[in-house]
Amino acid sequence: MTISVLARAGEVGVETVRYYQRRGLLDTPDRPPGYGSGGGVRRYGEEDVRKLRFIRSAQAAGFTLEQIAELIALDSTADRSRARALASERLTALDGRIAELKRARDALSRLADECSAGSTGPCPIISSFESV
Repeated sequence: MTISVLARAGEVGVETVRYYQRRGLLDTPDRPPGYGSGGGVRRYGEEDVRKLRFIRSAQAAGFTLEQIAELIALDSTADRSRARALASERLTALDGRIAELKRARDALSRLADECSAGSTGPCPIISSFESV
């Protein structure tokens, strides 16, 4: 498949595929001989689609591209402890973010309650954000 078909299969843009290639997350296939000085069109396979989808899923889980590169490298080893450690680090970070979002939600919920239709004076939501 061509790079555009690969990108569609991975639900990303062509430039995203090229970016992942520059970062070393995806291989850049050689051009087959022919078609002038640049050669033919590069072709990608199902393994490239699998890896692209893996990258996108790992990003959705909050892994950085550096961590994803490490996970890809670990795929060919038996070092499950390092993969587990990376996952544990992400879980800790996600738990912290969830706690932060819950605090923000609780604060906004209190402000919304204080800003009921029958209340008077300045809106506490507006006042709260002005003082930040």
